[in-house]
Amino acid sequence: MSTAGTIDRPLTHDPKKQAPMKAPTSEPSGSATPDFFTTGATGSRQNRTREMQLIPEALARAHMHERMREADEYRPAARLIAARRMQRRAERASLRARRALAMAVMQ
Repeated sequence: MSTAGTIDRPLTHDPKKQAPMKAPTSEPSGSATPDFFTTGATGSRQNRTREMQLIPEALARAHMHERMREADEYRPAARLIAARRMQRRAERASLRARRALAMAVMQ
């Protein structure tokens, strides 16, 4: 916003940077020239506002990158766990087959 501050909501809270309370004697009352100039303050405020608006986007990007990295780390571990599970299942099936064969031979 490019509107100047009001009494209730001043542009700045620093008393040294605020416009003087009395009207200058060199200008007529109600003149269109501003009493107070902020050189660069509005621009830096705009940049801070833009940066503040981009923070959630940057956080979301970092969060997504972290989740992708975790998923990439998880995939080989999940494959290893599944392979070990299948190996144990195969070993149990092999033992059952051996027992069945032994029982058939014993009779």
